[in-house]
Amino acid sequence: MVVEIDGVALHLAHPDELSVTWVGQEEVMRQLLAAWLVIDSRDVPMNPRLLGKPGVGKTTLAYAAAKRLDREVYIMQATVDTRPEDLLVTPVIEGEARLRYVASPLVTAMLRGGIVILDEGNRMSEKSWASLAPLLDNRRYVESIVAGIKIKAHPLFRVVATMNDDASTFDLPEYIHSRLQPMILIDFPERHEEFAILRENLPFGDEHILNYVTDFLQQAHAADERYTARDGINIARFTMKLEQSYAERGFAANRQEILRTAITQTLGEEALRYVARS
Repeated sequence: MVVEIDGVALHLAHPDELSVTWVGQEEVMRQLLAAWLVIDSRDVPMNPRLLGKPGVGKTTLAYAAAKRLDREVYIMQATVDTRPEDLLVTPVIEGEARLRYVASPLVTAMLRGGIVILDEGNRMSEKSWASLAPLLDNRRYVESIVAGIKIKAHPLFRVVATMNDDASTFDLPEYIHSRLQPMILIDFPERHEEFAILRENLPFGDEHILNYVTDFLQQAHAADERYTARDGINIARFTMKLEQSYAERGFAANRQEILRTAITQTLGEEALRYVARS
């Protein structure tokens, strides 16, 4: 799709289509949806940031919330190399002496009234965040220097940033922090929620395996270890694959040993300390 702004043709990105479901922790879902509400003609939506350990489901939550609103979703992965033009409009050489201007997923969401997820936003430098400052306040626009145009956000446009609470990130400047509010904390799920997450992602999974992995994760959470449901899904999936492999070769397999092997090869031997002794 192509949109023309001030005589400049912008080629738009395609929305992301994922097969994900948010399980449990409905309170954080309510908080995110509330931040996006507009309650008066003079009001504007907020720009929440989701904070939590890697793998706790921040992107899943953001995507599921956008889909509850039946909106197009665009995911913009932030890295230390993300430049302002990567966030806005990128010029691409097309034929001889011709430029094609390609809109980022963020700009596409702005124009189409979609929702953009700025994934792992605190891996991005201040220079890149500065280009978004007018978008994140009452002005709600961006300016592309390379294309020479100002792009205003559709009234239905919404943005959410996910951020990891680890050390391999930039400290955001205060003027960006004040624009990315509220901060919604995503913590480890309760046991029944974690089991439901594993069951949702592995509907074909054996009950014993899912319970074993859930107990392992809960032990790790209690020790403030950074293992997440994503790790648990990989452990359970690898366990089932190992069992299938043994069965196809006619070998008898000890499930407890296979589970320990899957944990070790997914997370390392130190993770075995969280395996129940029984």
